[in-house]
Amino acid sequence: MKLNDYKTLGRSGLRVSPLALGTMTFGTEWGWGAEEHTSRHMFDRYLEAGGNFVDTADGYTGGKSEEMVGKFISESKTRDRVVLATKFTFNAEPGNPNAGGNGRKNLYRALEGSLRRLKTDYIDLYWLHAWDMVTPVEEVVATLNDLVSEGKIRYYGFSDTPAWYLSRAATLAEKEGKARLIALQLEYSLVERNIEREHIPAAQELGLGITPWSPLASGFLSGKYKREGGSGTGDGRLEKTKESGNPTLKRFSERNWKILDVLLEVSRQMDRPPAQVALNWAATQPGITSTILGASKMTQLEDNLTAIEFTIPAELRGRLDEVSALESVHPYVFFEPFIQGMIHGGVSVSAWTPARIQTAPALSEAAPKPEAVPSTPRSAEQKRKSA
Repeated sequence: MKLNDYKTLGRSGLRVSPLALGTMTFGTEWGWGAEEHTSRHMFDRYLEAGGNFVDTADGYTGGKSEEMVGKFISESKTRDRVVLATKFTFNAEPGNPNAGGNGRKNLYRALEGSLRRLKTDYIDLYWLHAWDMVTPVEEVVATLNDLVSEGKIRYYGFSDTPAWYLSRAATLAEKEGKARLIALQLEYSLVERNIEREHIPAAQELGLGITPWSPLASGFLSGKYKREGGSGTGDGRLEKTKESGNPTLKRFSERNWKILDVLLEVSRQMDRPPAQVALNWAATQPGITSTILGASKMTQLEDNLTAIEFTIPAELRGRLDEVSALESVHPYVFFEPFIQGMIHGGVSVSAWTPARIQTAPALSEAAPKPEAVPSTPRSAEQKRKSA
């Protein structure tokens, strides 16, 4: 797979690269990340390699990420080429509850700010960043549908929401003839596979693309951190955010160290960096459309861009699957072979799935070679006379 092997994002016509450029690392306002000149080099290199999907958010580095992305796109004159995605939800004014969340008032406020910082008049993909636990799903769907109708956004998706909530949103939009969400952005990696329980099956049923974030678990799966007692140490984001209290940055657990040990062994056998192997695993899992990269250095980006150009041998992939497998818990134990065998009488029963009868040939194969195309087509009458 190559970076310019584009896919449609879910059941939509939006074409995206199998790797997206995440820009949470654009800016150093959070105490880590990349300065503007490095961010610009990474942006240029990603597009040069064939990528077209750029992901940011209104809250990343206090809005600096959006400002940089807007500047880079404007100066490179690539607005029509780039699939530009940003997010709303997180509060921009402490003490003001309507400056955050997913209600209509904040959604319009957030979008206006993003459009200004990104120097554009529309967003290709607008993400709800997280469930706020209070806004009715009907209001969210209606507001996003209005923004599509107004031409301010082209598509929308949900990030970090319960599977039941996104399923209700998709069903309501379909029933009411409104614009439907087309994708989910969720954490997914060898150390975080919980979306396999509900979100990936829901996405398959509803026609949603999935764009994983943190496929390297905030750099943990790169192998640069070492055990230190009950924690870990190393030069990177996890070291600098140890005391932040952010649950998404708590990676130093016994289970995760065991997964890392197997990953390191697999990477040695493949003669590949562990980060490449971990990224390849996530990007090639069933249901995944475009995986978000989070590099802060050019060397990291270069490694990541080639991470989908090889195949993990089945035996080694099996080892990674096994060590990172989800715990069997209720009610999912009922969907596993033992009880399913009781349901189906001990015989094999498979669900019907749609089959793709015709696949489009590769563009290079479909396009006629110049020498094979006659300069003047001959009619049947001309062929008869020449014979």
